[in-house]
Amino acid sequence: MMGLDKAFLFKFMKFGAVGASGVLVNFGVTWFFKEVCKFNKYLSNILGFVFAATNNYLLNRWWTFQSTNPQVGTEYAKYFLVSVIGLGIDTLTVYLLNGKLKWNFYLSKVFAVGAAMLWNFFGNLLFTFS
Repeated sequence: MMGLDKAFLFKFMKFGAVGASGVLVNFGVTWFFKEVCKFNKYLSNILGFVFAATNNYLLNRWWTFQSTNPQVGTEYAKYFLVSVIGLGIDTLTVYLLNGKLKWNFYLSKVFAVGAAMLWNFFGNLLFTFS
C-alpha cells in the first residue's frame, strides 16, 4: 500500500510540475501575441490558454500518465474539456471568494488555482488517461 501511495504522490507532483511549465507557456504566449503581434488582449489570453493546455497535455501524456492510447485526438479533446471546466472552476472560485465574500483577490486566486488543480488532476486521472 505504501508504494502505491508514493507512486500516487509522485504522479501528483509531476502533474504540478507540468502545470508550472504551463503557466510559463501561458504567460509567454499571451505576452507574445499581445505585445509583439498587437493582438487583442482577450484573444491573446485565449491563445495563451490553448498553447498552455496543449503543452500540458503533451507533457502529461508522455511523462505524468505515460499514456500509450493511440487515439491521441480523442484523448486530447478529453484533456481540453477537463481543462476548460478547470478554467470555469478557477473563475467561479475567484468570483465567489473575491466578488461575493470580499476576500483579497490574490488569496482568492490561490484557492481557485488549488481547486482547479485538484479538478484537473482527478479529471485527467479518471477520465482522460483512465
